[in-house]
Amino acid sequence: MSNSPAVPTALIVVDVQESFRQRPYWHEREALAFCQRLQVLINGAKDFGIPVAQIFHVEPTGPFSLASGHVTTLAPVTISPDEVFYKKSHSALVGSGLEVWLTQQGIRRVLISGIRTEQCCETTARHASDLGFQVRYVTDATLTFPMHTRSGREVSAAEIRERTEMVLDGRFAHIVSTAGALA
Repeated sequence: MSNSPAVPTALIVVDVQESFRQRPYWHEREALAFCQRLQVLINGAKDFGIPVAQIFHVEPTGPFSLASGHVTTLAPVTISPDEVFYKKSHSALVGSGLEVWLTQQGIRRVLISGIRTEQCCETTARHASDLGFQVRYVTDATLTFPMHTRSGREVSAAEIRERTEMVLDGRFAHIVSTAGALA
C-alpha cells in the first residue's frame, strides 16, 4: 500500500549544489539548518513514494561549470533522485527536460525546495503554476543569502523569504513548511 498523496506529486530539489560554496556571498549561518530540513523533506518524499527530481544549475565556466567539479550535491545532503536534470536558466522547467518528465509521470503537484529562495526556486514555482501544476512552495526547505538594495540597504535572508512567500502565496503557490509539505 502506498502512502503517496491523492494528487500525483513530485519533489523538485533546485540547485542544492557545492557550486554555491564558491560564491562570495556564501556563509554557513543558515546552511546547516536548511540542509537538515531538506533532508527531512527528501526522506519523507521517499517514504511516501513521491519521486524526487534533482536539478543542477550549469554554466560554461566558473564554479557552476561541470568542469569545476562543484556541480555535485551540497554536503551534508544525501539524495538518491529518481531523475537528474541540468538547467542553464532560472526556471528548472526551461530546456532541462523536467516538464516532459513530470508530464510522463502524470505529476500534477510539485513541491519546490532548494537554493536560492527568491531566484531559481521562486522562478520555478511561478513557471510551474503557469503550466498548470499545483505548487507547494516549501519555504523552510529553501536557502538564500542577504542581498543589498540599489540604495545599499541590506535585506536579510528572512526578509527575502517573507517577501517570496508574500508574492507567491495564493497566486502561484501554496506556502507550506517542511512538516506540512507531505500532508
